Amino acid sequence: MSPNKQTVQRYMEGFAKSDHAQILSCLTDDIEWFMPGVFHLSGKAAFDQEIENPAFVGRPTIDITRMVEENDVVVAEGRVRCARKDGGLLNAVFCDVFAMQDGKIRQLTTYLADIKDPASNGS
Repeated sequence: MSPNKQTVQRYMEGFAKSDHAQILSCLTDDIEWFMPGVFHLSGKAAFDQEIENPAFVGRPTIDITRMVEENDVVVAEGRVRCARKDGGLLNAVFCDVFAMQDGKIRQLTTYLADIKDPASNGS
């Protein structure tokens, strides 16, 4: 596995454990995180605030189904599940595009699609 993919893997493992230090160690100081139509965050402090979103409880289950890399861009596809504070469940598929710089994540664009039917495999 390439160093960039290892960083992305470590980042995802950090999210699954809600390990702020592990996640932040994977990021450049000037990290930008985009979720089109939802938010745009800049800097580690803003990123740190979003690691444990107050709309959710507990830790997420993250399954990566594919990771590809070209030059300094890693794309990870997968599935995420997490309990919502309101009693519901986030059951979604994601595609994260990581722009890397010197082995760290410089920019992240997250595309997320909620799966309404829990029996669905996300296809």
